[in-house]
Amino acid sequence: REHMADHHDGHGEHHGIGHVIPLKVLFGVFFTLVGLTVITVVAQRAHLGIGVAMLIATIKAGLVCAFFMHLRYDKLIHTIFFLTAVLFFFLFVGFAVMDSGQYQHDVVWQAQ
Repeated sequence: REHMADHHDGHGEHHGIGHVIPLKVLFGVFFTLVGLTVITVVAQRAHLGIGVAMLIATIKAGLVCAFFMHLRYDKLIHTIFFLTAVLFFFLFVGFAVMDSGQYQHDVVWQAQ
C-alpha cells in the first residue's frame, strides 16, 4: 500500500502535504513587496496616476499568489484556472465601468 505522501506522478513531482520554500526566497519576496509598497507611495505623491498604481498592485498580487499561495509550484492547470478567473473579473468590471457613463446624467447629487 502506498501512502499519499509517497505517491509520485510521471513528472517526478512529490505530492505531499505542501511545498517548502526556502526562507531566502520568502524574505526576498517580502522585501520586494515592501519595496513596491514604497514605490507605490512615491508614485502617488508624484501624481503618476492610477495606471502606475494598478500596475504595481498587479505585480504585488502576482508575487503573493506565486510564492505565498504556492501557485508557482503547483500544477499549470491551477494557474490557468486562476488567471482565467482574474481575466473574467477584469472583463466584467471593465464592462460595468464602460456602462457607468450611460447613466451619469441621471444621477442627482445631494449635499450631505
